[in-house]
Amino acid sequence: MKRPSLIQLAALLPLIALLVLGAMFAGRSLWRDSQVQTDAMVGKPVPALSLPTLDGGPPASLRGDGPYLVNFFASWCPPCVVEHPTLMALEAAGVTIVGVAYKDDPAKSRAFLDQRGDPFARVLVDRDARAGMEFGVTGPPETYLVSSDGVILAKHVGALDEASARAMLAKAR
Repeated sequence: MKRPSLIQLAALLPLIALLVLGAMFAGRSLWRDSQVQTDAMVGKPVPALSLPTLDGGPPASLRGDGPYLVNFFASWCPPCVVEHPTLMALEAAGVTIVGVAYKDDPAKSRAFLDQRGDPFARVLVDRDARAGMEFGVTGPPETYLVSSDGVILAKHVGALDEASARAMLAKAR
């Protein structure tokens, strides 16, 4: 029986390297934490961003006098329709809410609010999701509670209902 030559062994090196790398990636994916950290911004300051306003005014900051809520919504978002009565009730109770039209056509956002009522102190437009990325938005609706000193105190993912709104507002300082 003939021994393999050095050239034949060298030809197998890429295959061996590929198998080793595949085993490493498979092992890493099995033991890593695949959970998205949805509350990464809690405890951090509101991102210093200015966005266009829905009414066509000059760009405005997401920062405001707190405590207040920042709500990411969209006209194409069914859970946003579900949560809208809760937002209207919060606004009627004197809660300040800044709306961010997320990945939405401004005309459709305006029609959404004209049809259902506008609970927002101001509405900003985030067509390219720049603000959403800064906040860590995974998809609308998402609501953030911001303290009077501009720190995000809490985050709610999904449609806000009365109980979750009450629990979120209880964290205001």
